[in-house]
Amino acid sequence: MFDGLKRLWGRIVNMFNYTTLKSIVGKDVALSQTMIDAINKWKNMLAGKADWCDDTVESLKLEEGICREFADSVLVEMEAKILNNDSMDKVLQKSLSDINEKLQTGLALGAMVLRPLGPDKAEYVAADKFIPISFDDSGSPNDIAFLVVKCIGENSYFTRVERHYFTNGNLTIENKCYHSESLNDIGQSCSLDEVPEWANILPGPIIYRGMTEMDFGYYRNPVDNKVDGSSCGVSVYESAETLIRKADRQGARLDWEYDSGERAIHVDERALKSKGGKTYLPRLKKRLYKGLNLEDGKDKELYKEYSPAMRDEAFRRGLEEYKREIEFNVGLAYGDLSDAQEVDKTATEVIASKKRKYNRVTAIQEKLEACLNGFVNALAFYNGSYMSGVEFICDFNDSILTDEESERQQDRQDVSMGVMSALEYRMKWYNEDEETARSKLPEQNQVME
Repeated sequence: MFDGLKRLWGRIVNMFNYTTLKSIVGKDVALSQTMIDAINKWKNMLAGKADWCDDTVESLKLEEGICREFADSVLVEMEAKILNNDSMDKVLQKSLSDINEKLQTGLALGAMVLRPLGPDKAEYVAADKFIPISFDDSGSPNDIAFLVVKCIGENSYFTRVERHYFTNGNLTIENKCYHSESLNDIGQSCSLDEVPEWANILPGPIIYRGMTEMDFGYYRNPVDNKVDGSSCGVSVYESAETLIRKADRQGARLDWEYDSGERAIHVDERALKSKGGKTYLPRLKKRLYKGLNLEDGKDKELYKEYSPAMRDEAFRRGLEEYKREIEFNVGLAYGDLSDAQEVDKTATEVIASKKRKYNRVTAIQEKLEACLNGFVNALAFYNGSYMSGVEFICDFNDSILTDEESERQQDRQDVSMGVMSALEYRMKWYNEDEETARSKLPEQNQVME
């Protein structure tokens, strides 16, 4: 059976170092060890297993929230369709059914590939499952390797390296197979026939003349790569790593404040009853009591309450501030991660944050549209329709920014018409409770008889 995808990248890290990859493809590889380490770091953060998470600090899963919010905003009311080929459009629509969760992973790991598997199937490949060998001037891979690992028996591993590149401007695909008896070594070159499922795959290289672009769609986050300066994609939360770490630790402090602040009653050992070698207080909550030799002497108190003052509000304010800094850093709007009721910002700052998010979401949409366009062209290639052309449309809803101002203006009109009260308006747009909003309403002029 095939190794699980979770094990694949761990094996790549162990055995596909730069030297091994260079030896397989016969040239320098764009994927550096620095990027491999970074992708693993982002993947662990997404899974709640960042380096700083341990028995005392649990992940708040802010990384997951960031990716989910961006994916939801990017894909809301997205319409993508192939107009002149129903069979290909069915393949596209089936692929789009999983695009939200796949895009979330792509946002987290920096890049992803959507590629056809023949004329009627497709798959998403995250950045931890392919090896970019080189990029063109636009930042898209023009030489790439996909890896498939199969385990036969207990210690017999076969790795198929499927490489896509150009020869004199034409798409070229070749397959190589390697066998190893260890997870830490790619092993020796072998025939594809040794794996029954791969027996019908031609090793190549096979040149497809007339196919002048890659046979897949490639998505890369619109984030500048400051990890190694290459064209490899970077996680949307890479620049907020330090802030996310601080937020996770602040969350741990808040949890500890609640745990350590639980009310307890210290009781003298004389107040405890003994049964079977154990001391107890009958009919009372066990977790409220703790045996303690408070003071010798009959005239001393046998009970003493432990009920410290809670400092949770201070910790919560600190946590919310970290969340707002993360929102600013990654390009989200205030309230996407933080508590919207506690966003102490002016209307101008809130609108500016909406514009910031709008710009980032628009940039992601442009990259995604290019990815889908590449996928459709690749699908046309595998369906024999590449030369005849396909008509593809992709539209996105840009209401992130416009809805805010339009809705606010409409509410102003409703107030002036009397169908919405000024109290409701303040509560909605100033995030005020009823009492606060009512106290800030302008006094009405009274007519004297």
